[in-house]
Amino acid sequence: MPRTVRDVVFVDGVRTPFGKAGPKGIYHETRADDLVVKAIRELLRRNPGLDPKKIDEVAIAATTQIGDQGLTLGRTAGILAGLPQSVPGYSIDRMCASALTAVTTAAGSVAFGAYDAVIAGGVEHMGRHPMGEGVDPNPRFVSDKLVDESALFMGMTAENLHDRYPTITKQRADEYAVRSQEKAAKAYANGKIQQDLVPISVRNTNAEVGETGWGLVTADEPMRPGTTLENLAGLKTPFRVHGRVTAGNAAGLNDGATASIIASEEFAREHDLPVRMRLVSYAFAGVEPEVMGYGPIPATEKALAKAGLSIEDINLFEINEAFAVQVLAFLEHYGIADDDARVNQYGGAIAYGHPLASSGVRLMTQLARQFEEQPEVRYGLTTMCVGFGMGATVIWENPHHKDAGGDK
Repeated sequence: MPRTVRDVVFVDGVRTPFGKAGPKGIYHETRADDLVVKAIRELLRRNPGLDPKKIDEVAIAATTQIGDQGLTLGRTAGILAGLPQSVPGYSIDRMCASALTAVTTAAGSVAFGAYDAVIAGGVEHMGRHPMGEGVDPNPRFVSDKLVDESALFMGMTAENLHDRYPTITKQRADEYAVRSQEKAAKAYANGKIQQDLVPISVRNTNAEVGETGWGLVTADEPMRPGTTLENLAGLKTPFRVHGRVTAGNAAGLNDGATASIIASEEFAREHDLPVRMRLVSYAFAGVEPEVMGYGPIPATEKALAKAGLSIEDINLFEINEAFAVQVLAFLEHYGIADDDARVNQYGGAIAYGHPLASSGVRLMTQLARQFEEQPEVRYGLTTMCVGFGMGATVIWENPHHKDAGGDK
């Protein structure tokens, strides 16, 4: 029988506070799957109109699918979160864009009519599972000159992107990083971020005395408010002598989880669920792995073409800040100023952190809040660069806009 594509909406999104990876990080004694379980439970608490029995799928992303991030995480996290055993689940991986891909994969199924409502998100515990743990890249990538060796190291690809854009100097990257920290601090001061954070109880230990008690995490750990250009100027450039990429103008190594509810618009309205964003189009694109940060540009071109829109139609941008140079390359390509007010209004990953597979939903959650505050904006996008040479972009419509059909 012929099928009709249905409108897909972003109902809600939450995340844990992000932590610093490593022994001194807030989540060092916390399991990765427990982080995503807390996010799922918070979604259900916030949306009592969603009967857990009506959830059709749980799609949870992880880049390093090993240990407490393995074992078909969508299924196991769903059971741990208390969902009925009738609710299936699966894991998904597209490195940095994994949670974003969990959303678009689920959205395609909702549009087709296979699902009505899905939980989609991601988790990355880079303290327990460093990027690349257990992987064995085929030596032919380098020996057959399919890629340059630098393609295997994300920081080196960022230096390569600086080479492609000689106008993007280290000072420009540092200036962008300072603004990200300032915007994040302002967003916290104005209560923009906390409303979508899931407080996490954590076990505290000391190497000499063992457990020292429990704490409650309610804020992102990586943020460095008060960062100045002077602070950043003297940082080491670990990927190249006299390079331009530093720990100050790039996202760090982080732990954290996100989760969202994706549904058909009909289902959402029928069950009194909020319609916070309407999906317009999405696209993925491949680029040279050596300059993976370029990926958002062709991905955005494809997504805009599919939507019949131009970059001038987009008035809010949530761009993942894996590296400042990657964001600046995107802005330069489209003739957008480095400090354009439409871009990353709450700051980005340089301040909050970038737990790889989880970050896509953070972008969506922040965009949804901005849509609520700015009903005059009709279209926004979330976009990311992806390891080994890819880009990912999703275009969203603001349901609060006068020409968008309106909120419920």
